This record gives sequence, C-alpha cells and structure tokens, in this order.
Amino acid sequence: MADIEKCKEPDDPNRCQAVHSRGQCENRATKTDEGEYGKFCLAHGGNKFIERKKQESVRNYRLDRFKARVGEFADNTSIKSLREEVAILRMIMEERLNRCKDAHDLILQSGPISDLVTKIEKVVSSCHKLEGSMGQLLDKSALLQFASEIIDIVGETVSNDAEIETVGNKIIAAVGRLGEDEDESV
Repeated sequence: MADIEKCKEPDDPNRCQAVHSRGQCENRATKTDEGEYGKFCLAHGGNKFIERKKQESVRNYRLDRFKARVGEFADNTSIKSLREEVAILRMIMEERLNRCKDAHDLILQSGPISDLVTKIEKVVSSCHKLEGSMGQLLDKSALLQFASEIIDIVGETVSNDAEIETVGNKIIAAVGRLGEDEDESV
C-alpha cells in the first residue's frame, strides 16, 4: 500500500475532500497508476477508488493488447443490438457461396454453409427476442395504428378530401409493403 502524502499547498486541486474536526483533510487524494486522482486519501477511503479503477480496467477478459478496441465495443450505446452480427454472418455466407464455381464446390462447402445457416438463424432469433424484450418491434396492428394517426394528422392539415384519401391509401400501401419486408428480414 502507498504512503499517505501531505499536500504542500492548501489549495492543491488533488487535496483529499474529507472533512474532520480541524477542517478539510491535509492529505493528497489517491492516484491510479495512470495518473488519475480520486477524491479521498488512503485514510478516508481512497483505496476503494483505486480498487474500483482496477476492476473497471479488467472488465471480463484480460485483453491488454486489445484494451482500446474492446473499450470501443463495450462503451457502444447500441451494445444490445445484434444487427451488425447478422450482417457480418450474411456477408460471410455470401462470400462462401460466391467462391463456389460449380455444384462440386457447393457440395464440398455444404458443411460450413450449413453451419453458417444455423448460426444466422440463431443470431436472427436472438436479435428478434432481444428487440422484442426491449420494445423495439412493432407488430402489424401497432404499425397500422401509427399509419392511421399519420393520416389523421394529414387530415387536420389538408382540406381536400380526395388528397387526404390518396395520401391515406399510399401510407396504408407502404405499411403493407413494410409488413411483408419485416417477415423476410431482421
């Protein structure tokens, strides 16, 4: 454990923030190996800051070489989305199929292709479940309700009934096409 260091100046920006009977603590706050200061000295719980910073840096795996890249992925706001993984698997499938020059190649690649199909199905299924549990999916009735609300908004703005009907029909047709596309892909 490191020694407790006294601050040389009373206005040191890294001074311990703890207060005791004589006022603010005169010790310097704890510091990580990376040079980041906490709020408290070792006498006032600064060791917890050091422990927390060490735990944050480890995460689940010890990937020192890839620390920055792992951090980018882990800190991504859409971490719970599997859409990119589905796209990557589909790209791999496309490349594998494009390399097949004839039926013989296709037969030779049938094992890896079959594995990819299974993996794609599993990730698509997981993606669908995840998005459903997070409330990111609209079923057809919710989509039709939304379209109806859009038509009502257009109706409040446009006074020509024929134009409202035309816009409404186009919106309903677009929703119908979206519903068909939704069945085919993630």
